[in-house]
Order: sequence, then structure tokens, then C-alpha cells
Amino acid sequence: MSQDLGKLVLRLTVGILMLLHGIAKIRYGVGGIAEMIRAGGGPGGLAYLVYVGEVFAPLLVVFGLWTRPAALVMVVNMIIAIGLAHAGDLLALNKTGGWAIELQAFYLFGALAIALLGAGRLSLGGAHGRFN
Repeated sequence: MSQDLGKLVLRLTVGILMLLHGIAKIRYGVGGIAEMIRAGGGPGGLAYLVYVGEVFAPLLVVFGLWTRPAALVMVVNMIIAIGLAHAGDLLALNKTGGWAIELQAFYLFGALAIALLGAGRLSLGGAHGRFN
């Protein structure tokens, strides 16, 4: 039971915190992301996929439905976010000595851990749900 409780805590923490970023994108739009994509030579419309990675996938993770694929979507979302907005900070430290992209790394590796562990029994998908 303690492993399932630990998985629940991890799912709720990573999922809700990522969802808050998605809610900000809903409120303020994805124009800045579209500009970064266009600057890299891609179509700005791809920016709308951030809603999948920062709203839809985190909701699935929080509820424990299709948890592993949803967490992998979050991993891809974070790899792209780091590449677009934080690539210059990969080897940098902040003013207090922490890794400059520690928040992004938390989301990336937290989602990866969820993808590897699954949701556990304390989820809507249950211990044996599809891709749980």
C-alpha cells in the first residue's frame, strides 16, 4: 500500500504543478511559444500542442488514466520546452547555486518516473488498468 501511496503523491505533485503551467497558457495564450517555434524555423501553430502536454496529459496523470502514455507526453513536452527556452541554461547555475533548469528537470524526470512506475492502485485506472 505504501508504494501505491507514494505513486499517488508523485502523480499529484507532478501532475498538478504541470497543470498550473497549462492553466497559465490557457489564460494568457501561447504566443510566446509560437514565436520561439517560428524563430527555430517551425510552424507557430505547433505551439497549441502545449495544451496536450500541460493540460490534458497532466489531468490524465492526476486521475491515473492512461498514466504511462500521458507521462511520456509530458516528458516530450519538457524536452521540447528545454530545447526551445532553456537550452542555454543546461550547464548553468542560478544565483543560489541551484541548477538553472531545476524546475524543468523536476517535471521531466518526475514525469519519466511516473511513466516507468505507472499509477498504482490508488487511481481511476486501478492497479491493472490499461497502460496504468
